[in-house]
Order: sequence, then C-alpha cells, then structure tokens
Amino acid sequence: MLIRAGFDIAIGCAQPTPLVLLLNIHPFRAKDVRTSTGLRVTSGVVTAEHIDMFGNRVHRVMAQPGTVRLTSDALVRDTGLPDFANRSARETPVADLPADVLVYLLGSRYCETDQLNAAAWELFGNAPTGYARVQAICDFVHNHIRFDYACARATRTALEAFNERQGVCRDFAHLAIAFCRSMNIPARYCTGYLGDIGVPQDPAPMDFSAWFEVWLEGRWYVFDARHNEPRIGRIVMARGRDAADVAMISSFGPHDLVHFQVWTDEVAETEAVPRLSVRRPVPVQIPAPVAGPTAMAG
Repeated sequence: MLIRAGFDIAIGCAQPTPLVLLLNIHPFRAKDVRTSTGLRVTSGVVTAEHIDMFGNRVHRVMAQPGTVRLTSDALVRDTGLPDFANRSARETPVADLPADVLVYLLGSRYCETDQLNAAAWELFGNAPTGYARVQAICDFVHNHIRFDYACARATRTALEAFNERQGVCRDFAHLAIAFCRSMNIPARYCTGYLGDIGVPQDPAPMDFSAWFEVWLEGRWYVFDARHNEPRIGRIVMARGRDAADVAMISSFGPHDLVHFQVWTDEVAETEAVPRLSVRRPVPVQIPAPVAGPTAMAG
C-alpha cells in the first residue's frame, strides 16, 4: 500500500533561534519513500544536516524572528502487513548482546530502571521469558495507564506514569521500556507516524505516535503498550533511549507553538505527487520557557 505522511508545524520566535529538528523519516525507511517534498523551512536557514549517534537524520536550522513554518509531505510504500510477531523469540543473555545494544539496558532520562527494578521483578519475574514476557509487560502497562491527552506532561517519567496511572503514548512506551530493561531485555524508544489504517477512525486530531522496540534472539521487535495490538503502517522517524533523544524540535531560545497538523493516510496507487494538506488547521498555543533548550518530544 501507499501511505501519505506529513506535517505542517509553525512556531513563533521573537529572536534568531537555533533549532535542532528530528522531523525526517528515518533512513531505515528511505528505500520505501516513493516521493517526498523533503523538509521545507520558511523564515529560517538550514545550516547543516547529519546522522546522530542513534542513526536518526537531523537538521539544524537558524530560525529568524517571526513565524517559522516547517512542512513535509511524502508518499511511502508499506507492506500493508501488521507488526511482525514471533511469539517463540527468546531473550538473549546479557553476555551475548551486541555491543551497540547494551546501551538500551541502561536507565535514561525518562526511564528510571533503578527505581522500577523491584516492581518489575515482582510483577514479571515469574512470567514466561522472551516474547511472552514483553507481551506481559505490554498487557500490564496497557491496563495500568489511562490514556488522556488532557493530562499530557512533557516532564513525566516512567516512574511518575506508574504512580499516576495516566498519560499519553510516550508514557506507555517509557514505562514498558523501563520494565523491559529492568528484566535485562534491551528496549529502545521510537517515534513516528501511525495512522488509523485497519482500525476504526479515531476522531481526535492526528498526532505523531510513540512505541518501542525490544531486542530478542538477534533482532528488534516492535511493541506498542498503548494500543497493545499489531498495527499496520508504522513509519519510524527517530529512535533513541527515550523521548529526550528524539525530540522533534529542540529550540535553544524562547518560542511559541502556534500551529500543529499531522497526516497519515492510506492513498490510492494513482496518487503520485505529495502536496501540503488542505485540511482545517489545528491551532495550538503553548508558551515555551524563556531560557535554556526546550523540546517537543513525540
């Protein structure tokens, strides 16, 4: 199938402001991108592009005073199959893990393994190992946290989500990741597009989504504690230890988020050229702190 995925985001800057953007489709999916407008920036100059330590494609932008509009639109070919599952996949002993996977066993900004370790072993220590243990973690997190956009908080950690029992997709992912790492299962955070393909249409405005991947028996597997079912059409944008590594916009100066729109839709094979969405904008006003780097994380 073909999936049309893109965004139209505008921020207001009162002064020249450096931005670091992780708004590109991940290089892992580059072969599937049929056509793309690329990242377009108004009222700003793209100063550099690089691949970060996690393999994500990053743009650096010097935003100019006024409204800075960030847009992209792409057609991505997808298998149309749900997330791959291998329920017999086994855990890999820590001593046998590849060197580049070890970092995903460690605690991180939003995943306090040291404070959740005891709870993890109490809850999942007697669960079947491997894929089944990760699924047991997803089942628990899915039922433990109540999804509510109104209670979203950019600073909420896995421990706080565990105690507060509410959050958004990033909180589901953070808690599941922390539990997996506590059980010596490498887990990493993912952000990207996930449309309502093959499931009932969600009436809420489209947003970016967060899920996670775990290392079992020599490869990464996708899990999603929020939806807790295999989904069709995930398009990963960035991966990292947690949301701190994959903030979509890191702003090194004050800004206001004034417009935010995301689309992820299945389209006919005859649609050949991406175009900017003409759907009604979803205005947002979120004042940013006045000092230090700030971030919009998926």
